[in-house]
Amino acid sequence: MADLEIETVGRVMVARLNRPEKKNALSEEMLELLRTALKTANDDPAIGSFVITGSGDAFCSGGDLGRRGSEAEPTPLERKQRLQNVTHQVALAVEEFEKPLIAAVNGAAVGAGMDLSLMCDLRFAASTARFAEAYIRVGLLPGNGGCYFLPRLVGPAKALELLWTGDFVPADEALRIGLVNRVCSADDLMQETIAFAARLADGPPIQTRDIKKLMYQSLRTDLRTSLETVASHMAVVQSTRDYKEAILAYKEKRKPVFEGR
Repeated sequence: MADLEIETVGRVMVARLNRPEKKNALSEEMLELLRTALKTANDDPAIGSFVITGSGDAFCSGGDLGRRGSEAEPTPLERKQRLQNVTHQVALAVEEFEKPLIAAVNGAAVGAGMDLSLMCDLRFAASTARFAEAYIRVGLLPGNGGCYFLPRLVGPAKALELLWTGDFVPADEALRIGLVNRVCSADDLMQETIAFAARLADGPPIQTRDIKKLMYQSLRTDLRTSLETVASHMAVVQSTRDYKEAILAYKEKRKPVFEGR
């Protein structure tokens, strides 16, 4: 049984973390499979969006501490290289992923598991889900991007509170502070997430990609540069067939059919 299960639902690729007996703790195999799946989906025009969820009653309990404890003590350099060459590769693959990426958080998302959800563009949570940056509880630092992603969602003060305490945040509180986009019943989570992902996948691919790129770029630049970049992209998208199709469909009062051209 693979540590990651891949399913395609229409134009939505679903990756399911699949170590339920370990609360889907991240293994090296799982991380490599996820990185590969993201690359495959990004390159495949038939895939319009991507969903990550967990098997069983947990989303992801973080890194597999038990597996680490069974190995010979690595040197500091080996620890750094493993973090960069394995764990961080998923974060970098997510950064390069051009399509909508949604976490369907079906249960506890702890440590690196919470970080994995934070990497995604959107987070839909089951009402039973809860989140914790629990690294400090085991004497570690947020090793998978928590210090980068969390303050961008909840602000630096709230992020520090969660990082310093390792406290759990229930789903309703996560919604209130902007950590998640939507809270669903556990039974409806996947149906609602996949339906929303399918809606995004049916949008114009070039425009959907460019909106994501422009939004994230705007977090790292000034207004003038952002507007200049938008102007350049606007000139391109207005020459696409999908732009013309959208205008025609609006006039004809029908749903547009986009081709990614």
